[in-house]
Amino acid sequence: MTRPLLFLDVDGPLNPYAAKPERRPDGYTTLRVPRNDAHEDSRGLASRRRPLRVWLNPEHGRILLRLGFELCWATTWMDDANRWIAPVLGLPALPFVDFGRALLQERPDGVHWKTGPLVDYAGGRPFAWVDDEQSELDQTYVTAHHQGPGLLHHVNPRIGLRENDFHTLAGFAQSLDTSRDTG
Repeated sequence: MTRPLLFLDVDGPLNPYAAKPERRPDGYTTLRVPRNDAHEDSRGLASRRRPLRVWLNPEHGRILLRLGFELCWATTWMDDANRWIAPVLGLPALPFVDFGRALLQERPDGVHWKTGPLVDYAGGRPFAWVDDEQSELDQTYVTAHHQGPGLLHHVNPRIGLRENDFHTLAGFAQSLDTSRDTG
């Protein structure tokens, strides 16, 4: 039996980037990810940008692996999440959604740019998606365009994934097992 997909965003759910910048949340470790892009300052001089600060909770990987899902990155990090994020969380290399031309492209209908590619990737398979940028428009799109169950779970980017979020996800996965057993 195929497990449901769990689409994971990094910034917001796993990296509570909107937390107070001077105080790392309890249980989190700080990762400094170098930025390979150079930029010009106001004087026209090229310089390297400061590394990106990422806060990650190493316990999250263990918890995610026990939820009953097939994990998949759904993040602008795409495959870079396997290089930088997965090792800190103790996760294996995961498949990722390649957003291609949709990456960061606003849609005129207000649906998040990730939503269509995630529905396409799932191909009717049940999925949950944790992110900090979903709206009712995304839920409406998923309901209209996805044949299987889909849970869009919003995570506050100030606090990241918490115990209640994991309970919600586990409950969704278990409900799918129950509906398959009785169906």
